Amino acid sequence: MTFRRLRILILLGMLAATIGLTWLEQTMVRSWGAPLDVAVIPINGDGSEQATEAIRALRVSDFDDIGAFLERETARYGVKLSPAVQLTLLPELHEPPPAPPRDGSVLKTVWWSLNLRWWVYRQSGEWLPQLGRIKLFVLYHAPQDGVALAHSLGIQKGLIGVVHAFADARQASQNNIVIAHELLHTLGATDKYDAEGRPVYPQGYAEPELPPQMPRHEAEIMAGRLVNAAGRLVMPPSLEQCVIGPMTAHEINLDAGFERRFASGG
Repeated sequence: MTFRRLRILILLGMLAATIGLTWLEQTMVRSWGAPLDVAVIPINGDGSEQATEAIRALRVSDFDDIGAFLERETARYGVKLSPAVQLTLLPELHEPPPAPPRDGSVLKTVWWSLNLRWWVYRQSGEWLPQLGRIKLFVLYHAPQDGVALAHSLGIQKGLIGVVHAFADARQASQNNIVIAHELLHTLGATDKYDAEGRPVYPQGYAEPELPPQMPRHEAEIMAGRLVNAAGRLVMPPSLEQCVIGPMTAHEINLDAGFERRFASGG
């Protein structure tokens, strides 16, 4: 066997192993047979003292409403897990993740995704990948008037979220909405808003059976916003006003998870 053929076989073997591990990992987290294993890793996103202080003050209890939200919403679909999430707050990381490409090129995006997964693996400090663990890298920024945060993202392959959050305790509840949104992306949920940020009807609305012009007091988590009584597009104040809609539940395998666990009538 020539060296070239041996190299191709090795590369094909590595590709097959990666595909197999990805399938296994997704099967594990989407079975809804055990609490989700979620790690939050804070990062100072802008180098500010305010972000440093916000990270220093973080406690794992700051993210409790994410667990309460998932426990409440999965129970609505028949999957009763308590807790629904085992969340760990890891020490601050001092290296930011690679930034996504600005032009949206397919090849650049694929390369960036691979680069991000390699970066995450290096940060773990482990020889073997931590299968089934959702890694949420939360970059904290000092609020600036008129300056929006960079777009957050969640990637299903690798179970990786990169979240941009405000380093302000008054924004903690809305930060958790963004974190929960990206967490569900890692499980396969898709966005339910249009290019202008408005919820797509009906899948982006809480109570989708109601006409779209009727105001809502709750938001579908993957839309992240609701149209209030004044007709304004607003972000809900906390996860208590967010729901997992039927399409999102299907995308993250809640319905299949319920059927597998309770098909026998137990």
